[in-house]
Amino acid sequence: MISAGSSEGFFHKKKAPVIPEDQFKKLGIEKPEKLFRAPDFTLEDLTGRRLGPKDFRGKVVFLNFWATWCIPCRQEMPTMEKLHRELKKQGLEVVAINFREGKKEVRGFAGELGLTFTMLLDKEGKVSEEYGAWALPLSYFVNRKEEFVGKVSGYRKWDSREAEEFFRRLLGEKN
Repeated sequence: MISAGSSEGFFHKKKAPVIPEDQFKKLGIEKPEKLFRAPDFTLEDLTGRRLGPKDFRGKVVFLNFWATWCIPCRQEMPTMEKLHRELKKQGLEVVAINFREGKKEVRGFAGELGLTFTMLLDKEGKVSEEYGAWALPLSYFVNRKEEFVGKVSGYRKWDSREAEEFFRRLLGEKN
């Protein structure tokens, strides 16, 4: 994990989800004190489309902040791809927001690792800053109601049994 400060900010605000506490503990996921909606933004993807949280309405979103130079990011991306391929049809949307790099670097990185999930470019770092991405990788988990249910800083093995179980529970929650 690469750290440059703290990200308490907006994350701690409505009651947390009905996922058993041990699911969060097994993955080291921090739960917010109360649920709240994800701040809106619009960023460009690798094809030039402009996307934001509203484009993923009704889906469970795994929102990851990362950079190509971040070793833990490089390590976890293939496990995110496996999770993406396994659960995309059930409504999981993996969205990776790149911190301050260009399309060429990100496209090369995605090609090298065979990544097919959504990648957005935060060239100026404004969205990363708003979301408190002072350490990379940083991941947030958003339910189908567009509410934050958890966050985690640092590498995780997202293709593990525990991670898949966590996301299957999130995907099973009603709107």
